[in-house]
Amino acid sequence: MKNVRILGIDPGYAIVGFGVLDYDGIRFTPVEYGAVLTEAGTPFPERLRAIHEDIEFIFNKFKPDCMAVERLYFTTNQKTAIDVAQARGITVLSAAIRDIPVAEYTPLQVKQSVVGYGKAEKKQVMEMTRQLLGLAQIPKPDDAADALAIAICHGHSTRFDFR
Repeated sequence: MKNVRILGIDPGYAIVGFGVLDYDGIRFTPVEYGAVLTEAGTPFPERLRAIHEDIEFIFNKFKPDCMAVERLYFTTNQKTAIDVAQARGITVLSAAIRDIPVAEYTPLQVKQSVVGYGKAEKKQVMEMTRQLLGLAQIPKPDDAADALAIAICHGHSTRFDFR
């Protein structure tokens, strides 16, 4: 049976969480997870370039079959929303250039998929992510745990051909 490699992305511009999972239709196997970090005070175009370079590295090293990213919803700070959207666009572009399918999930969908309850608390999602992946500890930083949860959501939400 063939595994599908899923890249989960929790978008941001200070921290971009990522998680790479192999999925065989039954279980998820963590391959790598972490975060792309950019320094506060760095000019924004340089932060975007750093995100681009690190995301390209992740795509080239792990060669995902698909990518799942959190859909953005902002109601208050428009500047933050625009900046996060620009950083998110860089990750989506990296997938698009490679013809890798991209799926978007709301936080509600991720919680529902991972915990079974759309209004689950963040701690519940992180603990269930840890359990589903057989990890000794909850992944750090939180953005990496979120990215893994997004990848799990995609595995649960998509029909893959495992032949």
